[in-house]
Amino acid sequence: MQLAPPAPRTTRRRWLTAALATVATGAATLAGTLPAAAGPAPALGAAPAAVGDVIWSQEFNGAAGTGPDGSVWNYDTGAGGWGNAELQNYTTSRANSAMDGAGNLVITARREGDGSYTSARIQSNDKFEVKYGRVEARIQVARGQGIWPAFWMLGADFPAVSWPSSGEIDIMEIVGKEPHRAHGTVHGPGYSGGAGITGTYQHPQGWAFADDFHTFAVDWAPGTITWYVDGQRYHQVTRASVGANQWVFDKAYFLILNLAVGGQWPGYPDATTQFPQQMKVDYIRVYDNGANGGGGGGGGALPTGTGTIRVASSLCLDVPWAQTHNGNPAQVVSCNGNAAQQWTRGSDGSIRALGKCLDVAGGATTNGTAVQLWDCNNTGAQKWTYDSAARTLRNPQSGKCLDAKGGNPVFEGQKLNIWDCHGAANQQWTF
Repeated sequence: MQLAPPAPRTTRRRWLTAALATVATGAATLAGTLPAAAGPAPALGAAPAAVGDVIWSQEFNGAAGTGPDGSVWNYDTGAGGWGNAELQNYTTSRANSAMDGAGNLVITARREGDGSYTSARIQSNDKFEVKYGRVEARIQVARGQGIWPAFWMLGADFPAVSWPSSGEIDIMEIVGKEPHRAHGTVHGPGYSGGAGITGTYQHPQGWAFADDFHTFAVDWAPGTITWYVDGQRYHQVTRASVGANQWVFDKAYFLILNLAVGGQWPGYPDATTQFPQQMKVDYIRVYDNGANGGGGGGGGALPTGTGTIRVASSLCLDVPWAQTHNGNPAQVVSCNGNAAQQWTRGSDGSIRALGKCLDVAGGATTNGTAVQLWDCNNTGAQKWTYDSAARTLRNPQSGKCLDAKGGNPVFEGQKLNIWDCHGAANQQWTF
């Protein structure tokens, strides 16, 4: 059973296909995670080593008390059971979702003074979608009877295509009554709800997953999805797994994080359940697994986050004198951590500081073109990708790399330009 969705909205969204990012438009909404029946799982084994570049990420490094990046995340709000007879009211309050200042997003379920429950659910529909790749999060889950943390994905064509035909990939679900077990499931037409195709991973020491952080991932390629906990494979679903039913997992999906209270599967809080409960998310990362010929190399989408950008590990990208006039040439100077060196890497490929964007002057594509600060305008002159192997920042419009002008060694006050990508120290950028 599904909660009736709100009216769809049309906005700009980012669609990532393992080493290929494009922009599309579509409708955003929400759906409820449903309990699933357990199914057979393959033998345990180590994760393959073929995963390549990080091509998108959320590192949750914001200041304590700030919310998740609004350019990536939407809030689902309200009560009504969410199709699963859940108890919580999802809110946008910082009391239910905020950065902790230590590199984590914290989603908090609370029992309010009137006995009701509040929590948070965020999703990336219309803003970020992924098709194929390794999708991984490092999470410390909440605990307790009736507590239900989840990291999952829904087909980006929902609600135009109704659930379960839209498809659902549950990367991680843990219910408080089984604190040592993690579940991974797919739902689709003919195999949804209690008939979802599920695998279960049991903590090797029998400990509760809430005791520490763990990584939860799917390795997703055409016709196959494989689940991992802490690098250990425990479940795989292929086209053959759905039999005569439709395989609905070769299209874009959006991400969801939520912490539910109660429901048909986990049951309900009792006298042993303590509140507040927290789910801490260290990061979400999408890696190129070569599913579309990316092969794990080359430039990928810009990893999102805020902080310094260093060249040759010694100097920081800087706005000269923190002046925000258009045309102010970017430079590298000694790192001091001030606002002129705090750059936000957006899911739209922009790099921003002090309300302006890092810009290739005039949108030119020739070697030696200056890189400057300019009003953000969403043009190709302000788009950047990152090759984590070579550590280069590339402007796709020009095919050139961000370059500390004048070559090596990199020096204080060096201005920036674009140049043919060669990977020398004056083109090696780290976050």
